[in-house]
Order: sequence, then C-alpha cells, then structure tokens
Amino acid sequence: MANNNQQNQAKTASGTSIQHVKQQNAQQNQQQQYGAEYASETSAQHVKQQNAQSAAKKNQQNQQQQ
Repeated sequence: MANNNQQNQAKTASGTSIQHVKQQNAQQNQQQQYGAEYASETSAQHVKQQNAQSAAKKNQQNQQQQ
C-alpha cells in the first residue's frame, strides 16, 4: 500500500508524471536560453546588409544571363 502511495505522489490527479513534466520544462528552458543568447549576438543591421548584398548580386547575375 505504501508503494502505491509513492507512485500516486509522482503523478498529478489527471495521471501526468510530475518528473516527466519537470524534465520537459528543463529542456524547454535550455532551448529558450540558447535562442535568446543567439539572438543577442546577431546584429540586425549586419543581416540586412548581407541580404541587400546578396539580392544585388542575384540581380546582377540575372541581368548577365539575359
């Protein structure tokens, strides 16, 4: 009977595993931290400049092919 109580304590009333949810939350927090860190290291102005250069190069190549 004591063993059943321990198993029941590890789950919510709806039967969700508390440990499993904690693991998912920990993984999600790590992913969000990585995303925020990556975004903070990315310069929006630099990306816009690279995109503009790429578009100009693509237009130039298209004009040469015609």
